[in-house]
Amino acid sequence: MKESSSKENILKKIRQALSHPVPVPFPKSEGNNSVFLPQTDDLEIQFAEEFTKLLGKFAFCINEADLSKQLQELFIEKKWGNIYCNEEKLFHVISHSALYQVDKPMLADCDASITTCEYLIARTGTIVMSTAQTGRSISVYAPVHICIAYTNQLVYDIKEALQLLKEKYNGSIPSSVTFATGPSRTADIEKTLVVGVHGPKEVYLFLVDKA
Repeated sequence: MKESSSKENILKKIRQALSHPVPVPFPKSEGNNSVFLPQTDDLEIQFAEEFTKLLGKFAFCINEADLSKQLQELFIEKKWGNIYCNEEKLFHVISHSALYQVDKPMLADCDASITTCEYLIARTGTIVMSTAQTGRSISVYAPVHICIAYTNQLVYDIKEALQLLKEKYNGSIPSSVTFATGPSRTADIEKTLVVGVHGPKEVYLFLVDKA
């Protein structure tokens, strides 16, 4: 009898809830409209602001010559000689440096890794990468990740990035897509923020103007 009474009470509460439904907190999320605030600044500015808030290190380059110069200055300042890169299109950018080793170092022994990316999400300061261009581990295992991107890779939100990825790869998105938002960090240890536990301690983004 007690079990039957409890069941009836639960059903009664369900009927009452259905007769007085709670309004959807974000009604626009049921459709195609974004629930986020619209874009207000230039994508370059918004990305730089969000990226640096997350401890990322941002540099703007007016062209590839400027990019090479800034990279060389960074390598010298940090005394990095073992730079890991497996993307041929970047070799000409980093080979100028006397610190760069012609014989590619092992990823586990490198000072920093350099990759390109698929897109940059301005609203959240996020770098979008995929296995089609960087592999699975290069941006994660190195102590420092340096990403080279161009202004024409900037999008406002994740929805646009995913749509462009789908179009770029003819509907067949790469097996792994990574969304990196600043250096690796966790607060699991006594609620204290620790950077670089599960990935790079530093992330640099060099944005090259693509007119």
